[in-house]
Amino acid sequence: MHALVNLIRRATPSNILSRHTLLRSLSISSAQTATWAPERRTDLSRLTDGDLDAIRQCVCDDTASSAAAFITDAHELQAFNTDWMHRYIGTSPLCVRPQRTEQVAALLTYCQQRRLAVTPQGGNTGLVGGSVPVHDEIILSTSRMNRVLHWEPQTGTVTVEAGAVLQAVDAYCGQHGYRFPLDLGAKGSCQIGGNVATHASGSRFLRYGSLRGRVTGMEVVLADGTVLDLGLGRALRKDNTGYDLKQWFIGSEGTLGVVTKVSVACAPAPAAVHTALLGLRRDFNAVLALSRRAQHQLGEILYALEFMDREAVTLLERQQSGASVGNPLAHQPDCGFYVLLETGGGVAEHDRARLESFLGQAMDDGLVLDGVLAQDQSQSEALWRMREGLSEAVSRAGPMTFKYDLSLPPSTYYQVVEQTRQRLQTTGDAMQVVSWGHLGDGNVHLNVVAPTCDRRLQAALEPWVYAWVARHGGSVSAEHGIGQMKAGCVQYSQSAAAIEKMRALKRMLDPYGILNPYKLFDA
Repeated sequence: MHALVNLIRRATPSNILSRHTLLRSLSISSAQTATWAPERRTDLSRLTDGDLDAIRQCVCDDTASSAAAFITDAHELQAFNTDWMHRYIGTSPLCVRPQRTEQVAALLTYCQQRRLAVTPQGGNTGLVGGSVPVHDEIILSTSRMNRVLHWEPQTGTVTVEAGAVLQAVDAYCGQHGYRFPLDLGAKGSCQIGGNVATHASGSRFLRYGSLRGRVTGMEVVLADGTVLDLGLGRALRKDNTGYDLKQWFIGSEGTLGVVTKVSVACAPAPAAVHTALLGLRRDFNAVLALSRRAQHQLGEILYALEFMDREAVTLLERQQSGASVGNPLAHQPDCGFYVLLETGGGVAEHDRARLESFLGQAMDDGLVLDGVLAQDQSQSEALWRMREGLSEAVSRAGPMTFKYDLSLPPSTYYQVVEQTRQRLQTTGDAMQVVSWGHLGDGNVHLNVVAPTCDRRLQAALEPWVYAWVARHGGSVSAEHGIGQMKAGCVQYSQSAAAIEKMRALKRMLDPYGILNPYKLFDA
């Protein structure tokens, strides 16, 4: 069909590093980790030997479970204290890993009484330092609360504990003919509780919408140990009885309460999935035109719509030269942008014909220069590994990396990348500015890789990037959250009145400020 190539080189799992492998393999200088942090609050207590004994009783059933649930060894704590980027490193002397909600409640009850700060932590795959302590806060890891509790076949609703890993939950849903409505590059490590607490999105947002519309219930433990049952397990898509309190905790980043269980409405898995990688000329207007056309012509079968600029793909190619997970369109030098498009429907022949018609017309009209269409699942997965490998590739490309997760209207979507390149040209350093994003929902990932750990670069980028986004009607956080990285930057996207209401809500639910302090607007 036209110039479409119907063969994609196969990729093997050995070519892809997991996030945990990357964390262990990175060698990063202390200059990169010396991130500014607010002073430790004097109203928060420090752990004593008496506290350690009391907390052990809260989270340990017996002596045998103590080693797994109660971690004080400095070497073991390093992974819990360090974020995935190695940019934020806390000094917590204690990580607790409860297995039951009652243990979480007992822990928080004690910590509020003693004014001990707590940082909730899921898979610790975040990119803004939200899941690691700033100082010596106790780390509350949900990793041992990882069970699937219930499947409701009539509604396709799954109820899981907060520590359940996204990939495992998606596989479980797949056994019942459903898909979990969230997919992330960190799916092999990230946890559902963390996904909810950060309001994660990912590539399935276009098809299934946000988690706010999919979470049907949850269980949350407040700072004083109160356990709130917010419709957990009821599998109701409609419940108009009073305020929808669960929405308070979605995206709250563990500052209002600790999510312990979640019920999520899943979607029937598509019977037929088709994946294509398309190469476009160096004109982002062509990318926007293709996006509009795809959403109109493919409509209900359009599953994902991702873009990558040439610079990002070139960076990935350099790191994976010789590997079979490279760019299948590398032979086409005129491609300035790449679009990864996926459809999911009920009839394979119908959906494929519809996609091929769309692609053929796009090529005839000059929107697409070249493309590949996956012939089977393994080829489709190879294309997705290319897209999902970008974040790790950027992190490995230089000693200092700045990642910005932004929402912008289509008219200025890629301008922020171009403007950033122009701004940094004046510094004279060999910075790499690369980007990719979710075309269907206006989310662009702007990344700057520097050859040296020069803090002048950060001064050139921040708060300039946030102010630029605010002037152009965007948001400084599309899906990564605020954490430590953007603490104090909420005002670029929210009004002073709105921020004060958020602070009031925080004071009401956590009057002593023990939950994930120094994050969001609490800088």
